[in-house]
Amino acid sequence: MALKNLHLPASRMILIAAVAGLLAGAAAVYVTSEGDGNNAASPLVAAEEAKCAARQEFADAVAAVATGEVAAMLAASPPRPVADLSFQAPDGAPISVRKFAGKTILMNLWATWCAPCRAEMPALDALQKQRGGEDFEVVAVNVDTGDDTKPKKFLAETGVESLAYYRDNTLALFNDLKKRSLALGLPVTLLIDEEGCLLAHMNGPAEWNSPDALRLVDAARRDATAQAR
Repeated sequence: MALKNLHLPASRMILIAAVAGLLAGAAAVYVTSEGDGNNAASPLVAAEEAKCAARQEFADAVAAVATGEVAAMLAASPPRPVADLSFQAPDGAPISVRKFAGKTILMNLWATWCAPCRAEMPALDALQKQRGGEDFEVVAVNVDTGDDTKPKKFLAETGVESLAYYRDNTLALFNDLKKRSLALGLPVTLLIDEEGCLLAHMNGPAEWNSPDALRLVDAARRDATAQAR
C-alpha cells in the first residue's frame, strides 16, 4: 500500500497535505484555546474553590460522624463553594447562601407534593428549635411552583414554628443543584460551613431530630465555634 501511494498524482498529494495541515491547525487552535474565554475561572472563583478544597479533612471528619439515621450524608469531595445558591427570603427578597456567612447551615429543599419531605418537616423544625442560633440554622427552602397557599397551609397544619419560610417557586435552585450533581430528587439536603463551602450532602429523607442528626450538626458547628473564638 505504501508503494502505491508513491504513485499518486502530484495534485492529489498536494490536496491531502493541505487537508492534513488544516486539521492539524484546527487541533492546535482547540488545544491552545482550552481554558480561555468566558468559561475560564476568574481569580476570585479559583480562590474560593481553593479555600473550600482545603476543608477536605474537616469535611471527611464531619461525614464520619454521619451514622445511623443520617448515614446517607456523604462528604463533599472536594468541598466546593456554594455561596452563590440563591432563593427568596421570608419577605420575598432575593437571598443567597452568602447571606449566612459566619453560620453553619443545613439547607433542605422540600415540596408539599413530596411525601418524604412532608414526613421529615416536623423533625427539621425540631432541629432548628434545639440547635438554631447565631452559629447554626436549618434553611428549609420550599420549591412548590405557583403561589404560597399550599406550602404555608401545610406548615400551619403541621405545626411548624421554628423554621423561617424560604422559597423558590421557579425550581431554579433545584435545577442548579441538579447541574452540580447534588440533586437527584426531593428532598435534598446540604451541610454548608460558615464560609459557604459544601461539607456534605444527602438525597432522601432523614430523621433530623435524632441523636445521630444532632451529633452531626454539632460536629459541623464545632469548627465554626472554634474559629469564632
